[in-house]
Amino acid sequence: MKKMFQEFREFAMRGNVMDMAVGIIIGAAFGKIVSTFVANVLMPPIGLLLGHVNFSELSIVLKRAADGTPAVSMQYGLFLQALVDFILIALAVFMVIKGMNSFRKKQEAAPAPPPAPSAQETLLTEIRDILKHK
Repeated sequence: MKKMFQEFREFAMRGNVMDMAVGIIIGAAFGKIVSTFVANVLMPPIGLLLGHVNFSELSIVLKRAADGTPAVSMQYGLFLQALVDFILIALAVFMVIKGMNSFRKKQEAAPAPPPAPSAQETLLTEIRDILKHK
């Protein structure tokens, strides 16, 4: 049992697992940010343009409420809201990855600076310069 726990600990502490965990946490936070942006910043103007329509309230009543039983409705507005959220999140992720790839290509295209001369090359250069001046 102790060996299995030790193997699990080594597995969990490897760089790949930790990087993945950080990515998942940041992704969840990023999803919340985009969802809030869509719900509170983008959707109100879109609803205003569509005549004060709130997508999350759009529904079709299949069976009206009667005698204390609640109404049965198909809330397609929640689906539309989730669809808009998904499209915007996918667009944001695409733009981030596109920017990262562009930055990476610029770094790869930039020529690397020449390596600094070694101590031996520096000494030989100094000797050459002294001989030139004589």
